[in-house]
This record gives sequence, C-alpha cells and structure tokens, in this order.
Amino acid sequence: MGPRRVGKTVIAHHAIRALIQDGVDPRCICYLSVDHPVYNGLGLQDLLDHYAEATGVDYKSTPCFVFFDEIQYLKDWEVHLKTLVDNFWNVKCTASGSAAAALKLKSTESGAGRFTDFLLPPLTFYEYLTLLDKTDLVAIGQDQDARIFSATNIDELNDHFIRYINYGGYPEVVLNPAMQADPARFIKNDIIDKVLLRDLPSLYGISDIQELNYLFTTLAFNTANEVSLEDLSQRSGVVKNTLKRYIEYLEAAFLIRVVHRVDRNAKRFKRAHCFKVYLTNPSIRTALFQPLTSEDEAIGSSVETAIFAQWFHSDSLLHYARWDKGEVDIVKLKQNQKVSWVVEAKWSNRYFERPEELKSLIAFCHTKNLTRARVTTRTLSGIKEIESITLDFTPASVYCYVLGYNIIRHKKMAITLPELNGSAQQPKE
Repeated sequence: MGPRRVGKTVIAHHAIRALIQDGVDPRCICYLSVDHPVYNGLGLQDLLDHYAEATGVDYKSTPCFVFFDEIQYLKDWEVHLKTLVDNFWNVKCTASGSAAAALKLKSTESGAGRFTDFLLPPLTFYEYLTLLDKTDLVAIGQDQDARIFSATNIDELNDHFIRYINYGGYPEVVLNPAMQADPARFIKNDIIDKVLLRDLPSLYGISDIQELNYLFTTLAFNTANEVSLEDLSQRSGVVKNTLKRYIEYLEAAFLIRVVHRVDRNAKRFKRAHCFKVYLTNPSIRTALFQPLTSEDEAIGSSVETAIFAQWFHSDSLLHYARWDKGEVDIVKLKQNQKVSWVVEAKWSNRYFERPEELKSLIAFCHTKNLTRARVTTRTLSGIKEIESITLDFTPASVYCYVLGYNIIRHKKMAITLPELNGSAQQPKE
C-alpha cells in the first residue's frame, strides 16, 4: 500500500524480474493491472482463468505467482482474494493499491491471518540522497555508544534538503528535472487530482468533490499547524461529522496524517477538538502553491512536515504537546503513556545561541522528569546545558537523514538477520 506514483508498480516489476532470475518459469508469473477497463465486471478467478487459457498453465495445480496491481478497483476484492488464498495453496498473491482505506480497513476485517500489509510511503531524505548519489554529504562516525552523523558540507546538504522539501517525495520527480520545473503538472494532476477526483469519490460515493478539494487545500496550506473541526466547519460551511469523514478518507489515501495532542502532563484529551495535520510529503504543498526557499515564512512548517514524513516510515505513534502557555512539537509516548523523548523542530540557529528561550520545552522536560531533549537548527550542532536539561542541537537536514537511515536500515536488518542466522521464523520489526 502507498500513495500514487511512489513506486509500487516498479517494485512489483522488480519482484517479477527477481523471480525469473531465480529460475521461475515466466509462464508461471501473472501480472494484472486491475484498474484496466477491459477487466470491468470480472472477478479475480475469472482473470486467472483467462491467464490459464493464454499460457496453458493450470494455476489450480501448478505453483504460480500472481500480481494484482490497483486491486481496490475490483468490487469486494478482499472476498475474492481470500477465496483464492483458501482454495489454491500453490498460488502466491501480491496485491497493491493506492487508496488505503479500501485495502487496509477491509483486509483487516476479512483477511486476518491471510494478508500481510506492507506500507510504501514517499521517499525519506536518506533515500533521496541515495538516488542522487549524494550520501557523502553526511559522514558517519562511531564512538563507544552510538553512530555519530555530521554534515561534510552543511550548505550543500541544506540546498538538497530544500529541494527535497519541494520535489523529493516521488522517485520520478527526483530524477527528472523537467518534472521539477512544473511540479503542479505531475504531482497535482497525476497524483492529487486523481485521488480527490477519482479514487475517493468512486470508492466512497462522495458527491461534493468541491468540498473535499477545498478541505484538502486548506489542510495542505496549514500543514504542521493546529486545526479544529469547529474552525474548519465555520470556514467551509461543512458540518463537523462530514469533515471528520473527509479527513479519515484523506488520511487513508496517504495524503495527510493526523497527529493528536497531549497536555503538559502528556495526557491525551478525551475529546480531541484540536489536532495537527501533516502532509505525508512536503512536496505536495509545492505542487499546490509554489516552491519554497530557505527564507520563506512557510519553510518552518515545511521543515517540521519533512521531519514527520521520515517517521511515517515507522510504526511509531507520535503526538505534540500544547497547553495554555506552551507547545512542544514532537512527543513520543511509551506504552505506559510515559514520555520516551521529545523534539523541537526549528529552522533557525537562534535557539542554539539563546537556549533559554526554549521555555516551553524546558518546562515540559521538568514536568516529565526528562533530562534530555533534541532541537533542530538550520546549520549549527552541539550540546547545551540549561536548567539541568541537556539540549542536543542538530541541523534539521542531518536529523532527517539520520531518521531515514536508521528506519530504512532497521527494516533491512529485520528482513535479513533471520536469514543470516539460519532461522525460519518471521522477523520481528
């Protein structure tokens, strides 16, 4: 599962190539793009019957690998897929889809124990630099306790970070200067509009597409800012229950992520009237409005969005803290609701030079008995002690790189370590 144009189909093609290279008979591999109009009205088994007729392969008795791309366009797809899995042990199915609500919610309901979900979010900053062969902009050292990351050229790294914020979520855009010259044409027309105008209305029967589009544009412009259903309802004229449903659909389609609020004591509000909404990829904002420079007023919100976008690749559930006279940008809670760590996302060196101005962060740390916190900067790094709190200052670009590096490398380790150990058990994330 994942948003449009993030690489799901390409990964399916790579998987097919790997199967052929491993000696699988190409006739025993079937790829179907389910959203093709020619397949309208056909069930998955009907499609496999046509595959068997075309290849002469009896999928009912011969081991086969079947790839269903954009499967959500088949009505009751989860029932069809469940039947295939139950009846034909030798058919190994991989399905992909962009509109996650149709996939995730239904697969959880009907495919328990049969389906395994994999999320493919937009690129991390680490992946972005890897594609451009620019990972040498961050040096990785080692001390007794942990890896130490530092920029080898912070100005060049920040230049790429701004480009990542504007264009970096989609592999095609990263590698194609023509698309970067007109991001609205590619990202807005081919990704956003197709989700808002086709995917969500067709899957959920949304009749007022203009309402949905206005809401998404408003949320995108205010990414990383706190919003309330009451305020959104007054500004749009849409009732709150409808707004809640639209927000759920936009989140399920991987366009936004809702982050909930805790108070100064890190307690969740029972009735969450206010919350933050983040774009899953900051370049969506560029496509809707205009590219940002490092000096733009909105760059701070986009930097915070980029930081959250790295975390969307993990299963971590993050919050933000806000109370009458203060706010902390990122709060990670443990299962027992105690605070694990906090981060203040900034695009400025000001607080490195004047850490005493971080009053809300310091007060929150004292309240939760935290002795350490992280603050992102524009270019400076180092450690400052203030009121018994150790503040780790890290450039935002380096921090995003480290997040992507650790999350992606951890996932690779989770997959490969059991194989290296000769274990047949499934890896635990």
